[in-house]
Amino acid sequence: MGKTITHKIFETHLVEGYLEPGETVGIQVDSTLLQDATGTMACLEFEALGLPRVKTAPCVVFVDHNMLQVGFENPDDHIFLQTFAAKYGMTYSRPGNGICHQVYLERFAVPGKVLLGADSHSPTAGGMGMLAIGAGGLDVALAMAGQPFYLTMPKIVGVKLTGKLQPFVSAKDIILELLRRLTVKGGTGKIFEYYGEGIRSLTVPERSTITNMGAELGATTSIFPSDEITKDYLKRQGRESEWIPLYPDGDAEYQERIEMDLSSLEPLIARPHSPDNVVKVREVKGLPVDQVAIGSCTNSSFTDLMIVAGMMKGRSVHPRVSAALTPGSRQVLNMIAANGALADFIASGFRILESACGPCIGMGFAPSSGGVAIRSYNRNFEGRAGTKDARVYLASPEVCAACAIAGEITDPRDLGVPYSRPPLPEKYLVDDSMILPPSSHPEEVEVRKGPNIKSLPQMFPLPEVLDGEVLMKVGDNISTDHILPAGAKILPLRSNLPAISDYVFAGLDPGFVRRAKEKGGGFIIGGENYGQGSSREHAALAPKFLGVKAVIVKSFARIHLANLVNFGILPLKFANPADYVKIDVGDFLQCHLPKTLNSALILKNLTKKVDIPVIPVLNARDWEIVKAGGSLPYAKLHLT
Repeated sequence: MGKTITHKIFETHLVEGYLEPGETVGIQVDSTLLQDATGTMACLEFEALGLPRVKTAPCVVFVDHNMLQVGFENPDDHIFLQTFAAKYGMTYSRPGNGICHQVYLERFAVPGKVLLGADSHSPTAGGMGMLAIGAGGLDVALAMAGQPFYLTMPKIVGVKLTGKLQPFVSAKDIILELLRRLTVKGGTGKIFEYYGEGIRSLTVPERSTITNMGAELGATTSIFPSDEITKDYLKRQGRESEWIPLYPDGDAEYQERIEMDLSSLEPLIARPHSPDNVVKVREVKGLPVDQVAIGSCTNSSFTDLMIVAGMMKGRSVHPRVSAALTPGSRQVLNMIAANGALADFIASGFRILESACGPCIGMGFAPSSGGVAIRSYNRNFEGRAGTKDARVYLASPEVCAACAIAGEITDPRDLGVPYSRPPLPEKYLVDDSMILPPSSHPEEVEVRKGPNIKSLPQMFPLPEVLDGEVLMKVGDNISTDHILPAGAKILPLRSNLPAISDYVFAGLDPGFVRRAKEKGGGFIIGGENYGQGSSREHAALAPKFLGVKAVIVKSFARIHLANLVNFGILPLKFANPADYVKIDVGDFLQCHLPKTLNSALILKNLTKKVDIPVIPVLNARDWEIVKAGGSLPYAKLHLT
């Protein structure tokens, strides 16, 4: 039986387990990616392991999330990351060099390699034929130490693309269509592998838009072949020598298959407040728009911006719309400045933001109260943009440009503007002067830690009996933004666990933190897909700091589940989802833990006097990690 691309990469990196769906496997990691919102904690975790140098190459740390410098916290962390990188053998991308996923694609991604990134959108590099997986910072820190990355072997879903995109229809519409079909839970436990004649018309930046937003499906990752289009892109980036061919076998076996005719697609849009709330643009046309934002790691490539530039040339942003543009990298910014497109954007009325994540994570350019914002981003969770009652829609750059011109939601095909998909530049402008290599004299480097950087707390083994009150009960599709919000106020505290812990569930229940402290910790109850969205491990680490002992839900999102294990919080799911209604906030729960992992445990609700069977969402290795108090104490026992 033929092999998929995914299996071929797994086979060359497998160190433990069998490549069967549902089996636990360990794979060796080639490259690691950190950014400043997750990287400071990951660096502290690596430091706690006591090793002198990282063992992945390259290990790149980017400053792109926490760019607002309204106090000392963010610039102090930038200095910490720069000095830490220099000392421990990491490459450092300076503030202003661009968004991690865009820069990594341009300068670091290599077909056939394995990337583990401390950011949920690390699968962007799958557009280059790389097995790129997002994970929590501690998993990345362990990979930096040379340890395998462990995961449950996903199912491989073959997505066959046929046909060709029509004018004003883009790669963003491909992934929005998949989200419409499958929902934000539809990719859980799966890897999406794209093939078929339809991929031949998609450039690497377009492919990467699709793999980037595969994270919104809940997928482990997404990947395209490394073909002549990949080789061509690398050649234009001056990296042709790093190309290898990588294709699925003709009789490759997929556990599931999906087909999509690209020629049948039309412009799509995701309504508030979920990336899978997708409809055709013409179904919501005419809604007045207050804000348009084009950029983010999803749609900020040179090609994306040149398409918009062509639509905006000679036209103006509607008087009622505030519009902003984020070039994805310094390379992109330099190139649109050199060819005049930047001047056209400025003349049309766009505000030019720095090459950073910015508005996508609530770092500036928040919408107005109750405002309608159309964004070429990847997430539109309630409050994520910085304004709780804003209505954020997700769409392609083409749709965003049409909305900016018309002042209302508009199908770009109805504008009457000319359309052209510009060819890739013959050569990308390569200037790596803002990418700093590690020091050749690490012994001379002093790691500088500002006063906001606090050491990790000690983690203790799990007791034999867990008991306490239910502190919080939530519904389905709770994201890590719900658990621990991002934004300009909270993200600067990511290196200060005691301080950031005061914001757990701040948007859902301002009384949660007080209650957790008064009760000495306890339990959280949730519904389906608990912990979707960002990889931020603080959404597990901060509840752990507040004494959360176990999270009992109907189902978990992959990365957050791994983060709970990493920090010694017991993840349980209801054996019978209907039992969710048998527990309320304030109920006192008790669970006796066995010495060896059982398929089911009994959770006693002592308040309601009912027994509820629950299942530990753990494999044997995870059970040992949780019992030890988390991955750091476990690793210290086993790291050689």
